[in-house]
Amino acid sequence: MRLILYSKPGCHLCEGLQEKLEKIQNPSFELEIRDITTREDWFGKYQYEIPVLYVIQDEAEVEHPVPRPSPRASVKQLEQILCKYMSNSEKNNAE
Repeated sequence: MRLILYSKPGCHLCEGLQEKLEKIQNPSFELEIRDITTREDWFGKYQYEIPVLYVIQDEAEVEHPVPRPSPRASVKQLEQILCKYMSNSEKNNAE
């Protein structure tokens, strides 16, 4: 399972979320950071929305949006949110 974070340099919300994601112990996901300034399509789509999280759970590479966590969420709270979201997404994909 991959977690994609759309971000850009100098975005304090993005940097804070990335730091918390990297601190999660034994993650059940591979974190991929995508800098929106490297592609016009990403920049046009996410410039006013970052940080944006997506999870990819299948071989079809379909990106499923993850609700944005509060910047005040702790690492533990973020881990719980992701676990809950990912397990719900897996159930929905199985149906």
